[in-house]
Amino acid sequence: MGVTATYLFPTHPEQRKIAEQHALGLTIGSWTDIQHLEQEQLKKHKGEVVSVEKGEVKDTIKIYYPAANFSADLPAIFTTVYGKLSFFEGYELIDLTFDGELLAQFPGPRFGVNGIREQLNVSDRPLLKAIFKGVMGRDLSFFSAQLEELLAGGIDLIKDDEILFENELTPFYKRITTAKEIINRHYEHTGQRALYAVNLSGRTNELHEKAERAAELGANALLFNVHAYGLDALQTLRENNNINLPIVAHSALSGVLAGQAGGGFSYSLLVGKLTRLVGGDFSLFPSPYGNVAISRSDALAINQTLTEENGFEKTFAVPSAGIHPGMVPQLLKDFGDNLVVNAGGGIFGHPDGPTSGAQAFRAAIEASVNNIPLTEAAKTSEPLKRAIDQWGTVVTS
Repeated sequence: MGVTATYLFPTHPEQRKIAEQHALGLTIGSWTDIQHLEQEQLKKHKGEVVSVEKGEVKDTIKIYYPAANFSADLPAIFTTVYGKLSFFEGYELIDLTFDGELLAQFPGPRFGVNGIREQLNVSDRPLLKAIFKGVMGRDLSFFSAQLEELLAGGIDLIKDDEILFENELTPFYKRITTAKEIINRHYEHTGQRALYAVNLSGRTNELHEKAERAAELGANALLFNVHAYGLDALQTLRENNNINLPIVAHSALSGVLAGQAGGGFSYSLLVGKLTRLVGGDFSLFPSPYGNVAISRSDALAINQTLTEENGFEKTFAVPSAGIHPGMVPQLLKDFGDNLVVNAGGGIFGHPDGPTSGAQAFRAAIEASVNNIPLTEAAKTSEPLKRAIDQWGTVVTS
């Protein structure tokens, strides 16, 4: 049992020798200087170079680390496979492949794509999610009015802004009970369900008690800034059966961990594979289209790791930032059925307000699912027409 780490190292004519030195240095230290008896004892701890693939600028290196070297948790695994290497300029960790027994130590999403779709009774289209905007410094009446407007437009999910923390005007628990009342009333009137992801924040040692209380009060989803707290913190929330809520994993801070040229993690590993393994039902990350963007190849790689067959439930991809209704066909082309269309400014910036903004997205989603051009769909949807007039459309590539 163990883990195989895949790296990019700056190209070097003696790369295999360098890789072997790292494989030993990160596990047992020097191999050849140890007496024969100690060699026999340490065989089960020795790291092994699996492969070296030469490239023009970077070489791809795979090193296997026996599980005898670490406990079955990500902090121990990260420290083993990348702790020292992270100090070497240009050394990137792009993937981790876990042996079956080790993989089984991770929980995966509690609900995942299928479970969320079942909760919302939506099986035939991407989901639509909105972000509360302008709530900072405003009270619960403002929060409530926004929620009413979003639900009226056909939103499936609403989340707090990731920078909305505990405060006097919109306290955490009050947001939950207020949203619960409004969402329940909306369901009674329309038969349409919705999820509200409240931002779980505070000191790490308070998170579980706070989340359990949120569940008792009727919260139906959590937003969690996973990279501010660490992936292991998300895993412990997922494994707490007293919480039992869908978790929206926000990628804030991942830019410094995965977005720096020539070093760090790959987005597909950090925001994709590992976020899914530790229990994220949704993984929110910058889209390739907005002003806060990652590359299209990175975004598609994240989506691939959120959906590939690995024995766990699939995690929804939530590409975000700069999304407007005219982008929906491109979003569907890039992310397929695993998509949550997530918008803030693209809803609240609609010339007729957020209800029309949400309606424009719903019309764009319906048209795109049915392969109807948005310009054609806009002839029967005034909200979509107004959105296209404002933002235009994106030609699919």
